[in-house]
Amino acid sequence: MIRVSRYTMLALAGLFSLYHVFRGVVTLSVPESPWPSVAAMVLYIVATTMSLWPTSPVQMPLWLGFFNLATSIALSLLVTSELDPGSNNGYATWHVASIGTLMTITAARRREWTAWAGVAFLAVQSVVWAAGALEPGETLLLVGLQQAAEIGVTGSVVWVSFSIVIARALARAGRDAEKLVLAERAAVDWQAAQDAHFTERARRLDEASRLAGPTLRRIVLSGGDLTVEEREEARLLEAGLRDEIRGRRLLNDDVRREVLAARRRGTAVSLLDEGTMDELPEVDVDRVLAVVASTVAETKTERLIIRTAPIDSAAAVTLVGLSKPAPGSDDPDDDVDLWREVPRTLA
Repeated sequence: MIRVSRYTMLALAGLFSLYHVFRGVVTLSVPESPWPSVAAMVLYIVATTMSLWPTSPVQMPLWLGFFNLATSIALSLLVTSELDPGSNNGYATWHVASIGTLMTITAARRREWTAWAGVAFLAVQSVVWAAGALEPGETLLLVGLQQAAEIGVTGSVVWVSFSIVIARALARAGRDAEKLVLAERAAVDWQAAQDAHFTERARRLDEASRLAGPTLRRIVLSGGDLTVEEREEARLLEAGLRDEIRGRRLLNDDVRREVLAARRRGTAVSLLDEGTMDELPEVDVDRVLAVVASTVAETKTERLIIRTAPIDSAAAVTLVGLSKPAPGSDDPDDDVDLWREVPRTLA
């Protein structure tokens, strides 16, 4: 597929606009005075240059659209003021094609109503200007329309119409392409999430099979008739599997070992990872888990809750130890005998 760059299109539009000026220059001898046409050429070059400036946004600024409209009005009045409507002026009516080109550029840059106003004024002014060539018995509208068609007003209107249709089609295609990109991105994200879910599930199943396989086989072979020690080991294994699901980033080998030892001592340990440590650097994660492991090894509480702190907190993990109130106490709530926050960073 052939691709045309924006700069190539701007260069072609600029050359086409200069061609109209060249036609006006070679016919400066036709008007009674060349100076109005020269002034019109300068104004047209300025308006075209600003309209085709390479760094301009796609949508033309409103002030530039009105400036182009004023330029088209000025071109019509300046050039025709020195031309005889009853004569064959040839290329001396260069302003018609110039206005058509300028309004086409304006329409392409999404100032449609300004472009329509420019060619509408050109058409009306051309009809009125042609009134100077009326013969007795001729109709103004008929002669005006014929004269306007001869100097190319119809072509300018067609250019602007095509430009608006093409600009709308391109804008619609751009919106459709953007929707397609967003849909493809959503599909890719969904597929990535599904793949990650599948991979994580397979990893957890493998881990559970590795850890629980021997115990499950022993339960099956014994018909569920386990000794007290085996039942305790199964309970600890179940708690460990629950930690793998709910603990996630709160676990490493040291934490697993100390949590298991704490449970053997009779402490009920709960690990809850809320996902607030996922963005923490590995160095800080290792430091936090080292503190967690040492705290678990030292605690003698009845119930220990290890939980990641909120993302906006200065702490990464909080450890809370709870014990039942002493006999005879009037407070029904558990006693807090451990509260520790592990900071996210050393600072």
